[in-house]
Amino acid sequence: MSGFVNALVIVAVAAVVIARQFRTRAIGTDRRWWLLPVILAVVALREPGILDDHHPTASAALLAVELLIGVITGAGWAWTTRIWTAPDGVVWTRSTKASAVVWLVGIALRAGVFALGAASGVHQDSSALMLGLAATLLVRAGILTWRAQSLGGPSRPAPAYGDDMRLAWKERV
Repeated sequence: MSGFVNALVIVAVAAVVIARQFRTRAIGTDRRWWLLPVILAVVALREPGILDDHHPTASAALLAVELLIGVITGAGWAWTTRIWTAPDGVVWTRSTKASAVVWLVGIALRAGVFALGAASGVHQDSSALMLGLAATLLVRAGILTWRAQSLGGPSRPAPAYGDDMRLAWKERV
C-alpha cells in the first residue's frame, strides 16, 4: 500500500477505536481481541520501507521508540479505562478523561519522534506508525481482557475499577 493509503487506514482505525472506547460497552473476554492489532502489524511489516536504507540504525532506533510509545500508550489507556461488573455478570468498560489525556500525550510523542527523524534526515514510512498503533491496540486489549477476566462472573461479583471503599465479599452477603 502507498503511504497515503496507510495514513488513511491509520486514521480510520484510530477514529473507530477511539470513538467506540468512549461509549459504555460490554467487553467479551472470549472474543479474538488480538485479531485487529495482528492484522495491522502484518500489513505494516509487509511494507518494504519500514526502515530507511540510508540510515538503518537510526531508523531502527526510531522504530523501537515508536513501539515503546505504543506499548506505554496502550498500557496507560487500559489502566485509565473504567471497568466494572453489572449484577448480571456482564463486564462493562468505558474510557475516561484520563484515557483521552493518555491518547493526546501518545500522539504528541509520536509527532515528536517523526519530527526528530525528519530533522535528522531519516525517512520514516507510515508503516512505523501503523506498527505503533498495532502495539497500542494489542497491549490495551490484552490488559482489558485480563482485567475483565479477573473481575469474575455472576457467581463472583467484583467492585468497579477505582472503587476502593467496597469489598467484593461484602456484596455477596
